Amino acid sequence: MSAAESGRRWQPDILGEGFEQLTLDLPDGAVATLVRYTPPAPEAPSGALRGHTPDVLYVHGWSDYFFQTELARYWAGQGARFFAVDLHNYGRSLRPGQEPGYVRDLSEYDEDLAAALDAMGQNAPDAGPLILLGHSTGGLTLAVWAHRHPGRAAALILNSPWLEFQATEWARRVISPLVSLQAQHHPRRPLPPIDPGIYTRTVSAAFGGEWHYNVQWRPVRGFPVTLAFLHAVFSAQAMVAAGLQLQLPVLVLLSDNSYLHPRWSEDAERSDVVLDVNTVAQRALSLGSSVTVGRIPHAMHDVFLSAPEVRRRAYEAMTRWGRGYLQPGPQRGPAPAP
Repeated sequence: MSAAESGRRWQPDILGEGFEQLTLDLPDGAVATLVRYTPPAPEAPSGALRGHTPDVLYVHGWSDYFFQTELARYWAGQGARFFAVDLHNYGRSLRPGQEPGYVRDLSEYDEDLAAALDAMGQNAPDAGPLILLGHSTGGLTLAVWAHRHPGRAAALILNSPWLEFQATEWARRVISPLVSLQAQHHPRRPLPPIDPGIYTRTVSAAFGGEWHYNVQWRPVRGFPVTLAFLHAVFSAQAMVAAGLQLQLPVLVLLSDNSYLHPRWSEDAERSDVVLDVNTVAQRALSLGSSVTVGRIPHAMHDVFLSAPEVRRRAYEAMTRWGRGYLQPGPQRGPAPAP
């Protein structure tokens, strides 16, 4: 349902000047929320996106929502229209009585993405090229979505995507049948918590990090992980392992190091404390025929929440990749990056 059909209107967003949000009604009664960024004082784009107006759609990860204002400003500075969606049961879309993050299959987010793309104008004949940008579980969601919707997106950028289980593919194959069986009978049963809060300590300004955000939408130890959610992730990871054969350029940004330990160390501030980045780097090659893996030294799990110098290198890596893979063409397709 389009924004006009639902009667919804763009409203000021919590992120402040230049940011607006639009509530998207979904068929099952839930909602998603689309956020857009319009620079208060637009300037001529600094890079090669001049002459093209691509749409960038960002999808957050597990126990998360969109608050990365710097990322939005980066893309606006390159001449793109930037959007982000808070999926149903997350962030701005979470309503009283709903179970945070609950999902049985990642394909359930197809309705969220369809509503977002419609509101962005992506269904219009003159729509600009679509660049998908996903973090962690959002990256996994977008990868399998692009597989099911070939030709819709012009490029896919994945920020530390959860493409494979931390304990290797073999462990996922062993555990997955049991998880699937249990999820059929007890989908909402929570698994024992394993997050000691180390990632939050590296990111949140409340614990010495750099970033301020809503802890109700991004809890210190994350939302409870249900059997249904883990089954949904394992099913999508199995699809990736089998090979998605994506025919669009893919960029995967990862840290050069993981720190998967239950105790705090300063190494956590310069490592991915959620994923085994070497396992993800290898699995990324199963995405398609044109995959670039960029390892960013000292990056955290969300590369764009890392230390300022690390973020600068990540943006430079994204820009260099775009110069080679996002070139303008005579038909609808990806626009050039700066």
